[in-house]
Amino acid sequence: MKKNVLLTIVFAVLVFCSPAFAHPPSDITITYDVKSKMLKALITHNVNNTAKHYISKVDVGLNGREIISQQISRQDDFLNQTVSYYIPDTKPGDILSVEAYCSISGKLQKEFKVPGQKQEPL
Repeated sequence: MKKNVLLTIVFAVLVFCSPAFAHPPSDITITYDVKSKMLKALITHNVNNTAKHYISKVDVGLNGREIISQQISRQDDFLNQTVSYYIPDTKPGDILSVEAYCSISGKLQKEFKVPGQKQEPL
């Protein structure tokens, strides 16, 4: 009987403590090249095992509407996941958003305002 109670307690502790090891991404750095129309996002997510704990999904939005959703099977390295997308339909002032999901628990979203194009001197 005591053995069953002990096993139950150990199991409960493991189940309830395992989410403590999971965490959402800590940062997303977004850059957008107006000329090439390329969005690049550097997602910071420090992990110990890139095959089991990683950025599993990235959603990209344009002015509040989802335009890209990418499933990812493993993280690039132990610290970061980098994604790049061609986004041809932007105008100065548009808002791009990047939302990154942890494979275990949590997510983070950041936004970026598309800058105006610099005019070439005549």
